[in-house]
Amino acid sequence: MILNLIRLGKATTRQELERESELGRAVVADRLATLSEIGLIVESELGIASGGRAPRLVQFRKDRGCILVATLDQSALGVGIADLSGRLFTEHHEAIDLGAAAVLTSQRILSLFDWLIAKHAPDTPVWGIAVSVPGPVTESDEVPFMNQTPSFLPAWEGFPFVETLVDRFGAPVWLRSSIETMTMGERFAGAGQTARNMLFVKVGKRIGAGLIFDGRLYRGAQGASGLIGQMPVQASDRTSTLDAIAGSDMIAREGLAAAQSGKSPLLADTLRRSGDVGAIEVSQAAQSGDPASMEILGQSGRLIGHSVAMLANMLNPDLIVLSGNMAQTNDLLLAAVRETVYGESHPLVTRDLMIVKSQMGSSAGLVGAAMVVVESLFEPGCLKDWIAQGIPLAHPEFLTIREASSLRHAGTIAEQDQKAIAPPTRRSTQ
Repeated sequence: MILNLIRLGKATTRQELERESELGRAVVADRLATLSEIGLIVESELGIASGGRAPRLVQFRKDRGCILVATLDQSALGVGIADLSGRLFTEHHEAIDLGAAAVLTSQRILSLFDWLIAKHAPDTPVWGIAVSVPGPVTESDEVPFMNQTPSFLPAWEGFPFVETLVDRFGAPVWLRSSIETMTMGERFAGAGQTARNMLFVKVGKRIGAGLIFDGRLYRGAQGASGLIGQMPVQASDRTSTLDAIAGSDMIAREGLAAAQSGKSPLLADTLRRSGDVGAIEVSQAAQSGDPASMEILGQSGRLIGHSVAMLANMLNPDLIVLSGNMAQTNDLLLAAVRETVYGESHPLVTRDLMIVKSQMGSSAGLVGAAMVVVESLFEPGCLKDWIAQGIPLAHPEFLTIREASSLRHAGTIAEQDQKAIAPPTRRSTQ
C-alpha cells in the first residue's frame, strides 16, 4: 500500500502517507526504511513548508528498472523502452510482413530490444516485457505471469515466443491485443486521462473496441471483449458484419467503384495516375470536398455510430475515443459518428458525453503495453510476493516459470544463431 501511494503520487510526504494509509508513524517509518534499503524510494528533495520545517519528499525510483514494449501489426512493427512509470524513453517503427516466418520476426524484435537497452538503459535491469498483437489473447488475468506462449496468430502457432523473450531477457512477458494496449495508452497518456469510464473504438479493416470500466481495463472472461466488428448491421438491403460494411475495406471498395463509374472525378483521376484507390485516397478526397467520398465516409460513420450508440446506452461512458487512420485523418467520419450517437442515445447518456479523436496515434499501443506491465507488477497481490526482495524478477512464481521456460526454449530453438545488435535503418522517434 505504501509503495503504491508513493508511486501514484497520492502521498508525497511522511505525514501524507500516515493520513492516506491510516497507519501509525512508527509503521510508516519502518516501511519507508525498508523501501529505501531495497532501492525503491528516495527521500532527498525538500517540499514546501507549512508553518514549520519543510518536509522531505518521498519519491518512487522509476529508474530502478526498465520495460521493453513492442507492437505487432500486419505490416508494421513498433518497439520502445519505458521507465517504471510507463513513460517511453524512445520508440521506433518499421515495416514488416507479419506473414513471414515467426523466427525471423522474433529475431528482429530481439535485436531491436538489445539496441534499445544498449542505447538507453545499459545498466538497468529489465522488469517486464509487453507485446501488443493483432488478435485477442485468451490468457486469464488470474495468473500473474505467462508461463508459455498462448495461441494468438496462426503463423506463430507452436513457436515459443514468450519462452524466447523470457530466456533472453530474464523478465516476465505479457501479450495483449492491440485494441487493449491502445485503450490503455489512451487512458494513461491521451484523451482518457481524467475519464473513469471510457469506450475506445479503432476503425480500420477490422473495427474493435476497448473498455475502461471504473478506471481499469475490462478484458472479459477470455480476454476477447470488444469484438464489435462482428456485430450484425444493415445498410440498404444488405445485412452483414460491421467490419464488412463499415471498415476500411468497404471504404476502399466503394471508392474504387466511384472512380470506375465516374461518380467521383477526383478518385477517377487518382485511379488513372496510381492504378488503385484505397481507403486513404477516399479519405483525402473527402477532405478535399469530393461529394462521393464524403458520402462513403459518412455512411461508414453512421453505421459505426449505430453500434457505438447501443454500447453507449448500455455502458454510459464519460468519453468515447475514435482511433485509426480513417478517424484521425478525417473529421467527416468523426462527425457522422457523433451525430448518430448523440441522436440515438438516451439524454442522460449524452448529457456529459464527449466523443473525440485519439491523441496518441502510433504511440498508443506502446504506451499501453508499458502500462500493462506497470499495473501487473504493482498490483497488490503480485507486489506482496516480491516486495521483500526489491525486484519482481525474484517473485517465486516467476523464478519457476523462468526455469521451465529456459528448458522448453533450449529444447526447441537452442541452435538458432543469435543476431548481432543492429541499429534500425528506418524511422525512429526520439
